[in-house]
Amino acid sequence: MESFSVLHLLVAVVVAFLIAFKAYKKKSLSFSGAVAGFFVMALHIFVGYRFGAMLLAFFFSSSFVTKIGEEEKRRIDPEFKEGGQRNWLQVLANSGIASVMVVAIWVFTKGQDKCLNSKESALITFLIGGVIGHYSCCNGDTWSSEIGILSDEQPRLITTFKHVKKGTNGGVTRTGILAAAAAGAIIGLSFVVMGVSTTRCEFKMALKQLLVIPISTLAGLSGSIVDSLLGATLQFSGFCTIRRKVVGRPGPTVKRISGISILDNNAVNFVSILLTSFLTSILCLYIF
Repeated sequence: MESFSVLHLLVAVVVAFLIAFKAYKKKSLSFSGAVAGFFVMALHIFVGYRFGAMLLAFFFSSSFVTKIGEEEKRRIDPEFKEGGQRNWLQVLANSGIASVMVVAIWVFTKGQDKCLNSKESALITFLIGGVIGHYSCCNGDTWSSEIGILSDEQPRLITTFKHVKKGTNGGVTRTGILAAAAAGAIIGLSFVVMGVSTTRCEFKMALKQLLVIPISTLAGLSGSIVDSLLGATLQFSGFCTIRRKVVGRPGPTVKRISGISILDNNAVNFVSILLTSFLTSILCLYIF
């Protein structure tokens, strides 16, 4: 068991280092983001390959969609960064809650992979469900934003359904909503596929794990909607008449579109992740 743990740790460290280094070179992560990403990835992979698979599915797929249509996004987004470069704060905002739950899972399972089975352990099922909800929400929000903004459809504010300019916090499109659901499904699929080869379950319970895919699809969709509701109400959006772009801070040349300046983008992400993780945990307890 000890030698396996050492090997597992080595695999986690090597894989995390290679991915973080490559992401830094490709400008998907800043230097601080690469350092934070290395520790987060190594932790997830070490605790369980399923958790590493979900994190990497989120990272790779969100990085890919972020780079689609960069010229259009540069024109719309005043805070556009080439490659969608994420710093340490953004890395932790998108992985902090899951990292805490992953550590708790490792402590309570003593390093063993466990199936989603509330009869065997309600606590472990709750925690694993939370990690699934976490990355489904993160991926759903990213896909919805990055793909939705490229849609030919003019977004509508989720609270009033009135048309708003692209880049407005809380603006949604049908394309973005479908993208959020698909992004959630990707997370569930990565969990199930990796679980087939790494986690031993009774046959009946193993089949039941397939329900993670529709659950994660729902979590991706719900997380995106919660994020949009928070963005439309507690995050400021205004149109700058000088820059001719939607901005996130009020000013003398900025005409308010929606929301008030209570939460910034990282705080909105944190709250939506927290809520989606909790609701997904409850759903997993009920289903499994």
